[in-house]
Amino acid sequence: MTQQLEATRRTPLNRERVLRAAVELADDVGFESLSMRRLAEELGVVPMALYKHVANKEELLDGMVASLIGEIDPPVTHTDWKSTVRLRVLSARRALQRHPWARQAIESRTTKTAAVLDYMESFAGMFLAGGFSADLTHHVMHAIGGRMWGFTQELFDDQSGPTAESPAEVPPEAQAAMMQQMAERYPNIVAIATGTAHDGSSVVGHGCDDQFEFEFALDLLLDGFERLHEQGWSSRQAKLDRR
Repeated sequence: MTQQLEATRRTPLNRERVLRAAVELADDVGFESLSMRRLAEELGVVPMALYKHVANKEELLDGMVASLIGEIDPPVTHTDWKSTVRLRVLSARRALQRHPWARQAIESRTTKTAAVLDYMESFAGMFLAGGFSADLTHHVMHAIGGRMWGFTQELFDDQSGPTAESPAEVPPEAQAAMMQQMAERYPNIVAIATGTAHDGSSVVGHGCDDQFEFEFALDLLLDGFERLHEQGWSSRQAKLDRR
């Protein structure tokens, strides 16, 4: 093992190796703990050696996002636009799930790099190739938002409650009392939260099936886009109709 580590450290440093190491380090320690100094230690070099390949941490993060995009499958061919978009989004979601830091990195990018613009260009192209007007595609891209990258803001966040304890750590009597209090003050929330079966292993909400919820919303959007496309929708006419 020591010999392998030494051999790795003697391998000439280049941008690809720096980015690959940064992705692996972020996978291990998380987005917040990633730093140029820690990355240099991982590579067995002084921090200044990194700056020959990435100008700063912002450029490092840009490169990591580009690496993530490289893991997303290209658009499939010989199928309808809806299947093409759906498969691409779910591929992006799988890539995002492999790298827990990715969402924060994507959301932290204030300037769109060539890699991000290329991905957006390709994504818009799937709708245009399906016969969508530029007008409808503009609004579709707004509507699909973060789902283009495989994520969405979750409605129920299990970290937002008054206590960090998980439901399993709360005695049954206390859970019942808490639920009664919730039902009295927030009857609608309790009604929708208890109105469907839950997955106890889920990472979203208190047992919501996050993958199902993601695909449910994605399919609703795609069905809506299809209906507007078939109706020949335009934003100009929609604005006139509202007057």
